[in-house]
Amino acid sequence: MSAGKPRYDFHMHSFFSDGELLPMELIRRAFVLGNKAIAITDHVSYSNVDEVVPAVARDCAAVEGWDIVAVPGAEITHVPPSKMDALIKKTRKAGAKIIVVHGESPVEPVTPGTNRQAAGNADVDILAHPGYLTEDDAEIAKENDVFIEITCRSGHSLTNGHVFKIGSSVGAKFLVNTDAHECGDISTYDSARRVAIGAGMSKSEADITLLRNPLELLKKRKITN
Repeated sequence: MSAGKPRYDFHMHSFFSDGELLPMELIRRAFVLGNKAIAITDHVSYSNVDEVVPAVARDCAAVEGWDIVAVPGAEITHVPPSKMDALIKKTRKAGAKIIVVHGESPVEPVTPGTNRQAAGNADVDILAHPGYLTEDDAEIAKENDVFIEITCRSGHSLTNGHVFKIGSSVGAKFLVNTDAHECGDISTYDSARRVAIGAGMSKSEADITLLRNPLELLKKRKITN
């Protein structure tokens, strides 16, 4: 029985990129649906990282009286692999506590090699919706303690089954994230668990992914839960 179990989601967007909500409204709505910690990870590149991350961080820091940890983060999106490492450093310096890299989704023209570059950088936290992930890239992600995302988002989720099969074959760790852009995208524990099981996880694997792995990430980044 999963009633009352906490939800963690480390890939969400506000209107500082292509989402519909203020960061504060996103935090509030996530809290009401049982989320205990979220990261707001708006799309960034060199053009906007110095403005977007601090703006999100101001709302995250202002949360009071709700039992939720709101984490300023960023999703590095469509950046050429050769330029990614420098942007990762810049994004961390701007205040992002959780860094997501937009992986090689089957529904967007992401530059080949993005998955490999992200997986090879230990300062990346999550390789998001990595599409036709290779075993080599999954192994590199495991070695660098980069979590691989199983996504709730339509389109990106087409390869969830492949991603889990390949990642689990090398012992990589997973997170289930929504990639939320609007109110209806925000998930509960139960809805996220259905996505995990739909990707091929057993019930116990789903619970580890939804409950233990998020706490590992929060601990790794020294974020108080």
